[in-house]
Amino acid sequence: MKPLTWLSPLILMLLPAAYALADSTDAACAVYPRGEDHTDVVMPCTFSQRQGYVTIRRADGVEHDLSPSGDAVGVFTDAAGESVYRQSGLGDQGLIFRFPTESVYVYWSTSMLEGPDESNPTWPFSTADYDATALLRCKAPGEEAFGSCPAGILRMEGGEASIVVRDPSGEEFTINFMSNYVNATNREVEAQLDGDTWILHFANGQQWQVPLAAIEGG
Repeated sequence: MKPLTWLSPLILMLLPAAYALADSTDAACAVYPRGEDHTDVVMPCTFSQRQGYVTIRRADGVEHDLSPSGDAVGVFTDAAGESVYRQSGLGDQGLIFRFPTESVYVYWSTSMLEGPDESNPTWPFSTADYDATALLRCKAPGEEAFGSCPAGILRMEGGEASIVVRDPSGEEFTINFMSNYVNATNREVEAQLDGDTWILHFANGQQWQVPLAAIEGG
């Protein structure tokens, strides 16, 4: 089994003290026009925060300098004096900032900026970093047919595993299959073992199927 080296940066990002004192981190920014739920505008950016002040520098040359607005948590004022609202709808994936004319989704992972490796069907996961990789059956909310989603599998003793997946929207999260429970980072899930396959229903409407063979290995 390979070491869980990927956990360290994630944990650091989730610690409030580390998060508040962070100078700058590379990120990926998706920019949505106000009121839209789809965008093709995804670019590199950097995110900085110190003593409550936030700076987002985007690759298109736009820079957002945000100052805390009074004592209200998650409310900022931009350089033009407009109110900007921070939301946590991405969980451990990143942060959302609502501007007057657009929304900026800041993702900590920059993997969505990389072009896919056509020679690796489970990209961005490979056995260089995981015990195994797989394509799992997954279905986005509202879809009738299942598709395939890539996964990297970190196996543990006793038939347990943590599986890092990329969902149909491109977000990555982890599903933990422990001896007495199944859970996932950043989202609620109901899990039921049907024969040799775990059937997963997520609160956001996604459905997944994970065979025991992926968890336990052969």
